[in-house]
Amino acid sequence: MNVSTGSKVISHDEERDARLRAINFARGSVRFEGFVLSAEVEEINRRFINGELTGDEHIAAIKDIVT
Repeated sequence: MNVSTGSKVISHDEERDARLRAINFARGSVRFEGFVLSAEVEEINRRFINGELTGDEHIAAIKDIVT
């Protein structure tokens, strides 16, 4: 599957890798602050990485947990 991002077309694998890098960066940032993500947040992250959620859906799902 290819995903169009403006004028560039990227593969599903490229998109998944980019999402994984973003989540890993966020995990590192959270751990640096002394926290560990819950299993519930990690499940939402997994769904986002695998393309089951858009970026907006990912953010909304996380907000639903913390608010």
